[in-house]
Amino acid sequence: MSIREDIEKREHEFLSPYASFADRSKGRRLEEAKCDIRSDYQRDRDRIIHSKSFRRLKHKTQVYIAPIGDHFRTRLTHTLEVAQIARTIARALRLNEDLTEAIALGHDMGHTPFGHSGERALDEISPYGFRHNENSLRVVDLLENKKKGFGLNLTYEVRDGILHHSGDELASTLEGKIIKYSDRIAYINHDIDDSIRAGNLCEDDIPSDITDLLGTSASERIDFLVKDLIANSIDQDDISMSSEVEKMMLKLRQFMFDNVYLDERAKIQGEKITMLISSLYDYYKKHPKDMGDHLNIYDKDEDIDRIVTDYIAGMTDLFATQKFKEIYLPTSYRRV
Repeated sequence: MSIREDIEKREHEFLSPYASFADRSKGRRLEEAKCDIRSDYQRDRDRIIHSKSFRRLKHKTQVYIAPIGDHFRTRLTHTLEVAQIARTIARALRLNEDLTEAIALGHDMGHTPFGHSGERALDEISPYGFRHNENSLRVVDLLENKKKGFGLNLTYEVRDGILHHSGDELASTLEGKIIKYSDRIAYINHDIDDSIRAGNLCEDDIPSDITDLLGTSASERIDFLVKDLIANSIDQDDISMSSEVEKMMLKLRQFMFDNVYLDERAKIQGEKITMLISSLYDYYKKHPKDMGDHLNIYDKDEDIDRIVTDYIAGMTDLFATQKFKEIYLPTSYRRV
């Protein structure tokens, strides 16, 4: 028996009957030989971590663009916090931690530069529209071109969880459903923490009915929400919170939209970001060769709007800003 087979055997001995077992995966789009050591879900996790798109998350905005200070979240630190919360929940429910972690680590790989402001801008500009969950799947399926046409060639369950971590449709596995909750638990609370650090909020601004139930700090609220989710999901073929707690979490989320995500300062930033992304989009449509090696991913008849949308979505904040400066801002000139 190989190490992988022993891992798969122990999954059946320990995990909940509602868990997703690695040896029962619906498989990959391109069939490949099994690893002797790692399960399929472990391999997916490793492929995601070693990808270029994952590394670029460290220079993509979570909420605050170019913050002054080292302790603000980035899209990468957000991803790690989601993975930590999700694994805690999966372990408590005896679900598959490897699958849960793989989905969590890959869920935002398709996010634009400049956070949701960048996403909204690209959605307005591109004729293809833009949703970061759909683009995250496109990244792992194609743009991370480990195998041409199959990207990272991840399992069905990981791909399904990445696609359905956002939006109205639900993942087909309980592990995927955990990510939807973990993502929300993480970003609501760490965005509050960052907003307090930025001086845009204080804990007293949060309505008292929310803090009375969920807690008066990010750590208290995360702990409370995670425990409620576990208590309501244990030994169940579903992932859910109690109705009162979920209602209050959604109220807190709306508070953040009203006071941080869509406030006047965010709108001003959004206008600047739309101008920047629109300018880059127009430039690269007219000068496709300047996208360099990115063009090698595609067949010759690929639509230019599709190529430019992918290229800009993959940019970090730093790269997008630098390219805008190079293209549109004057530079010093000296006669040789």
